[in-house]
Amino acid sequence: MATEALVYGIHAVCAALAQGRVRALWLDVSRQDSRLNALRRAATTIPRQETERTTLDAMVHGIQHQGVVARCVGLQPLAEGDLPTLLGMMQEPPFLLVLDGVQDPHNLGACLRSADAAGVHAVLAPRDRAAGLTPAVRKVASGAAEVVPFVQVTNLARTLRDLKDLGVWLVGASGNGPQSLYDAKLTGPLALVMGTEGRGLRRLTAELCDFLVHIPMLGTVESLNVSVATGICLFEALRQRQVNHQSPSPPLG
Repeated sequence: MATEALVYGIHAVCAALAQGRVRALWLDVSRQDSRLNALRRAATTIPRQETERTTLDAMVHGIQHQGVVARCVGLQPLAEGDLPTLLGMMQEPPFLLVLDGVQDPHNLGACLRSADAAGVHAVLAPRDRAAGLTPAVRKVASGAAEVVPFVQVTNLARTLRDLKDLGVWLVGASGNGPQSLYDAKLTGPLALVMGTEGRGLRRLTAELCDFLVHIPMLGTVESLNVSVATGICLFEALRQRQVNHQSPSPPLG
């Protein structure tokens, strides 16, 4: 039997609508802005209730919901063929996370949780030799696996090329990256590309990135856990995207 979960936030609910997963919808009656009205028009066949914001707050225990909560069939992985539709639905520059072969379920769950918190539109990962949406991943993700679209691709290099053709900048995190994370521009259409545990980015993945960045480190350890590094990179991108709407560009020089 398919599981059900509450999904909240405009982009998450829009993604669920496109996937045909929404079974019921609750909307903030006081919000009549263009984004929520567009969602209303897209959900004319879905049972919905216009209600007070306090009711929505109680449904999701005070988490930011942007005026919409939906009861949905549990999220299942998407395929690369779903990417153009997913990107086409977005009302803002895409913000994606690409995981180049993360195999530990706890790391994947933690990455999904950080991705949800940072407002990532979708997480992409290879179908083979990488963790999928197992029960362990869903548990660690603490609900994020039911909210953040998870795209499993058969050929990551091809998918990265497709993203570049669609105007998405690829920024890879690498200990050998010549540019500091904090000096890079992480606004506009963006995919942050993170490597696997231990090995980091594969050679071809790194070559396909528009530029590579490193996280400045002052201690004696040489690297961070991939989920920790992912959180740092995502929230630096979120900080920049909240204060600046310019597109990213390669490093100078």
